[in-house]
Amino acid sequence: MNTLEQVRQREQQYLLSTYARLPLLAVEGKGVYLMDSEGRKYLDFLAGIAVNALGYAHPRIVRVLREQGKRLMHASNLYFNEHQGELAERLARITGMERAFFTNSGTEAVEAALKLARAHGKLLAPDGSKFEIVALENAFHGRTMGALSVTGQAKYRQAFEPLLPGVRFVPINDEAALAASISERTCAVILEGIQGEGGIVGCSSAFLRLACQLARQHQALLIMDEIQCGLGRTGKWLAFQDQEITPDIVTLAKPIASGFPLGCMLARGAAANAFQPGQHGTTFGGGPLACRLGLEFLNIMEEDELLNHIASMGNLMLHGLQKLARKSKSITEVRGRGLILGLQLNRPAKPFVDRARDLGLLVNATHETVVRLLPPYIIQPKHVRAALAILRQSFAEVESGQA
Repeated sequence: MNTLEQVRQREQQYLLSTYARLPLLAVEGKGVYLMDSEGRKYLDFLAGIAVNALGYAHPRIVRVLREQGKRLMHASNLYFNEHQGELAERLARITGMERAFFTNSGTEAVEAALKLARAHGKLLAPDGSKFEIVALENAFHGRTMGALSVTGQAKYRQAFEPLLPGVRFVPINDEAALAASISERTCAVILEGIQGEGGIVGCSSAFLRLACQLARQHQALLIMDEIQCGLGRTGKWLAFQDQEITPDIVTLAKPIASGFPLGCMLARGAAANAFQPGQHGTTFGGGPLACRLGLEFLNIMEEDELLNHIASMGNLMLHGLQKLARKSKSITEVRGRGLILGLQLNRPAKPFVDRARDLGLLVNATHETVVRLLPPYIIQPKHVRAALAILRQSFAEVESGQA
């Protein structure tokens, strides 16, 4: 087996410098634990950035990989495959949408949503005047040029500007700014129910309802980006489902195929019919292996009643984090729902994250001063207690200058 240093040196020579990697060579995973090349075992409360929602090496997922891998992994979208339509139907029922388009990733799902919104706008205004998109400050929707154009964080955008024209950014939960930004030129409003990369900050119910109302009033499409906060992460199938709104487009990815690349854009109403044949497509998206894995993920979620379990574990975690916050001089707020949680700090989060890793817990820092926790859905109370104990120790040591 290669050592961490051997792998690091090879990457420095042959890979583009796009990742600031942590000093950990991951080699194996089992359940809620990740193991490195030195035999260390980590309680993983980041879950591949919300991807490994069923943990590592789930026996039912491994079985599907073996079975479908022997039958058919890829044949292209020139042909039908037996699992794509079934997964589209299941996701349509969960989301309240009507039709699906499968992609390889979340950013591609957002890209498809933006193209669909522009196509719909062009149908309503053939002169091209209905093209503007309203997005939120601190949002993160992906790294392709279109998705990046609606990502409201300068650090991701500056090196690649000019980007897609016609994008207006408003502060989250600023209803006056939202109302002032939407007009007859608006073709779409794109929102995350809970901003993940933006620091685990949620849209208020009033803000979401206003966005839905204004979109309807101006014949714009409401796009809900559920890539990180959806498919069970909050204890609901989707973060917006208890908010009394009905979007026109929903984007999904992250946990849907349990670690295998798969994303999805779903649409309803006029939006579901805005694409014409040949206007969009993908080589790999929605292949038979990916879709069968997606179906098995949904089966496990339903049969194991994981939505209720997520809500229960989320409440246990939340109460523990709130107790930690009351004793810490660095934590100013605890945010989130279900198993998407964040600790807002009054100082950089990295030292706390690094110390937690040293002690055997994987979390990460987002938005510079937020500790983000995205545990697998299968965690048990003993895992919550273990994670909280490590966080208490890491905060005590960093705050006292011992780490």
